[in-house]
Amino acid sequence: MGKFEKYLTLWVLLCMATGILLGYMAGDHIQGISAWEWAGVNIPVAILVWFMIFPMMVQIDFSSIRHVSKNWKGLALTVFINWVVKPFTMAFFAWIFLDKLFAAYLEPEMADQYIAGAILLGAAPCTAMVFVWSYLTRGDANYTLIQVSVNDLILLVAFIPIVRFLLGITDISIPYNVLLSSVVIFVVIPLTAGYVCHKLLIRRKGSEWFKNRFLPSLKPLSVWALLITLILLFAFQGHKIVEQPLDILMIAVPLTIQTYFIFFITWALGRYLKLSHPVCAPAAMIGASNFFELAVAVAISLFGLNSGASLATVVGVLIEVPVMLSLVSIANKWKY
Repeated sequence: MGKFEKYLTLWVLLCMATGILLGYMAGDHIQGISAWEWAGVNIPVAILVWFMIFPMMVQIDFSSIRHVSKNWKGLALTVFINWVVKPFTMAFFAWIFLDKLFAAYLEPEMADQYIAGAILLGAAPCTAMVFVWSYLTRGDANYTLIQVSVNDLILLVAFIPIVRFLLGITDISIPYNVLLSSVVIFVVIPLTAGYVCHKLLIRRKGSEWFKNRFLPSLKPLSVWALLITLILLFAFQGHKIVEQPLDILMIAVPLTIQTYFIFFITWALGRYLKLSHPVCAPAAMIGASNFFELAVAVAISLFGLNSGASLATVVGVLIEVPVMLSLVSIANKWKY
């Protein structure tokens, strides 16, 4: 590990601080950049996410995907955690902290809004960033692609019923344009580019050059894109962080606990099922992380841009990267 990667946590903290300062000082200018969207997806962030995802996508060997049935236990674990466990534990932790333990500091109506935002996060498993977490833990690229694809298909039919049940809302409507465009932008396009590059480079340079020269050269690209994305995300929400620090902290507590809880329970079940590390690590990562683009979009459409629910989903964005990086570190230390 190089010096840069060794101090990655420090660079993450510096980028978070830089983003908050930039967002607070730039004001309307940075909000203008946050409005550069297409189909509900921020264009600058999408480009950076492509750079983060590409190193994973270019490793995928489609000829070996037919053997993914060998990892059926990993897929079953992913489905069980994401759709039977995660939404309900998120609702439980949010209720315990925001409605009970922090009741003295929050108005009941605002607490309900924050809980609603947390539920939206818990019901939407990660689509894009899990490729980054899998790459950083040397996860099985083919397995990661399959597990994300399966969860995206389940998301289409399970998200609305679960959210309806947990929120008690009967007239919820999901912004399918955001869901479909996110899948196309964060999965289909970089996957296609990775497939084409994989075939062309191996044909022209050979597999040894591809594995020993090309793939290692991509790792700095992924890390730099991650750090710049952090600056942008924190800059977009800088004013809210400065104006509502206590609320941000209270929302972050149950979201953080939920993330670690899901990771550790998935990891323990993966070890019990005797999953290999390249399968167990991404299985735990996809359960712990969230499809925050979808959660934010649904919160805005249901409760409004300036609602407590929208703020809670934004806090999910803020804690996602630093918390997930800590889990990447744990997964790498526990490699077996």
